[in-house]
Amino acid sequence: MKTLKVNIVTPDGPVYDSEVEMVSTKAQSGELGILPGHIPMVAPLQIGAVRLKKGGNTELVAVSGGFLEVRPEQVTILAQSAETAEAIDVQRAKEAKGRAEDRMQAQQDDVDFRRAELALKRAMNRINVSERNF
Repeated sequence: MKTLKVNIVTPDGPVYDSEVEMVSTKAQSGELGILPGHIPMVAPLQIGAVRLKKGGNTELVAVSGGFLEVRPEQVTILAQSAETAEAIDVQRAKEAKGRAEDRMQAQQDDVDFRRAELALKRAMNRINVSERNF
């Protein structure tokens, strides 16, 4: 079966580099499924999971926004942050989720509600990816 080379890179360095059969992710315009030979494109990503299908298995990587560049035989994801399912510290993610929920419920004037909401989405994404809830 044909494959795509996939690179997921953050400002801290590479997170994932492998050949896969299919890439699925959420762009701001909707869900994308990318197979070898896909037309070239660039799309902004939402906070979510990147699903990488390889040899009957699916690997998950949690990404917090960024951009996806597709070329016929290669996909590059430039993410603000990214973690493989195995690398996620679930306890830390659950603590971040709790802090974000507390900030959102406090409804104080000095709390940036949008920032707290994004922090909650990032934490939930990391928890879901680590538990493979996709």
